[in-house]
Amino acid sequence: MARIDYADPAQLDGLAAKAFENAPPINIFRMLAHAGPLFGRFMQFGQGILAETELDPQLRELAILRVGHLSGAAYEVQQHETISRQMKMREELISAARTGDTAGLSDVEAEVLAYTDDVVKNVKASDATFQPLIGRLGPRQVQELTITIGFYMLVSRFLETFEVDLEDGEVPDLANMTRIS
Repeated sequence: MARIDYADPAQLDGLAAKAFENAPPINIFRMLAHAGPLFGRFMQFGQGILAETELDPQLRELAILRVGHLSGAAYEVQQHETISRQMKMREELISAARTGDTAGLSDVEAEVLAYTDDVVKNVKASDATFQPLIGRLGPRQVQELTITIGFYMLVSRFLETFEVDLEDGEVPDLANMTRIS
C-alpha cells in the first residue's frame, strides 16, 4: 500500500493538471502528480527518453529493466517487462536483465548490460565498460544510455520510497502517450 494517498486530480493546476490529463492512468503518475510542475517536466523528460533518442529501443529497455532489478523496484520491473513484451523483445534479454547473465546475448547487448551494472553500482563507468560502447555506439548513444540509466534510477527510488502499488491491469503503450507541451 502506498505510503501517501495518490493525488486528487481536482486539486491539480497548470502543467501538473495538463500532464495528468494526458498521462496514462497508472499509479506512478497518480503519485507523481503531487510534485506539481515537476510532474509535467518529469513527463516531458521521460517521454523524450522513450521516443526521441537514437539508442535502439531494445537496448534502452534492457538497461531500464536492469536498473529496476538492481534497484529492487518491483513496479518498475513489472511495467517495463510488459513494455518490453509489447515491443516483442526476446525473452532471453528480459531474463538477462533479471540475472545479469550475458550468455546468448550479442556483444552490444552484453556491453549495455555490463555498462548499466557499472554505472548503477559505481556511479562512474570504468574504461572497461565505457570504451567498448563508445567505439560501438558513439558519444550520443552512450550519453543517451547514461541519461536513461540515471533517469530510471530516479524513477526506481521514487517508486520504492513512496511504495507505489503494482498495477492490476494491462500496461498502456507508454511510448505513444500524448506529448506534454
